[in-house]
Amino acid sequence: MYGNAADHPDRVRRYPSDMTDAEWAAIRPLLPVPAWLQGRGGQPEGYCHRRLLDAIRYLVAGGISWRAMPADFPDWGRVYAFFRRWREHGLIAEFHDRLRGKVREREGREAEPTAGIIDAQSVRAAATVPAASRGYDGGKKVPGRKRHIVTDTLGLLLVVAVTAANIGDRDAAAGLLARLRRLHRDITLVWADGGYTGGLVGWCRDKLALTLEIVKRTDDMTGFVVLPRRWVAERTFAWLMNSTISLARSGPCPVDRCCSSTPRIR
Repeated sequence: MYGNAADHPDRVRRYPSDMTDAEWAAIRPLLPVPAWLQGRGGQPEGYCHRRLLDAIRYLVAGGISWRAMPADFPDWGRVYAFFRRWREHGLIAEFHDRLRGKVREREGREAEPTAGIIDAQSVRAAATVPAASRGYDGGKKVPGRKRHIVTDTLGLLLVVAVTAANIGDRDAAAGLLARLRRLHRDITLVWADGGYTGGLVGWCRDKLALTLEIVKRTDDMTGFVVLPRRWVAERTFAWLMNSTISLARSGPCPVDRCCSSTPRIR
């Protein structure tokens, strides 16, 4: 087998979720180097990191459980151990952040953003979601959970929190914005909708040195109107919903079935 140091020259791309050679070339330099390659002891790993990453991508794209991993991937237990080790050491979040920085630089931006957009979306939860972690959003009339996100101006995720749907936007925003300020010190401005008005604006200014700018609809607006800045977060929700629909067509969402052992987005 091949360790992280070696590519797999005779590898055949079998599934749509498998990385292309171009994707692997971009991702490979971002992966942590195994200790044995740096002369720090240990044994060469038994599986190529590309195969392990392809297995995780297959699981997420197909909406399957870990134990349903196809036989032409490494054993599901080995794949899960690989993922769990990365998650426990914070490597998944770090990997995501480094890729986000690469995308921003490709678009002519600095790797670290200076502004963001906050929003929330209530979504119905599957029957397998525990009652203790779901609620009812009376405004949207949606039973389930609520996604709270902050994106950069390209719509790329910066921080995420998932709560019961009955948790108010402002209530969840305080912790979310505090985490944003801690992780992204360059950010000084965040745009939000009218649901974030009130004391939160002053709290952000006084406690976080962060400007929370509310983008509201005017009284003369009727029907659907694209509002400045806010549409960016709405598009990110659309991306998430499109991925959820793809999973639903393949089977139950792995987050609902096995939320303790499925990839999370920070």
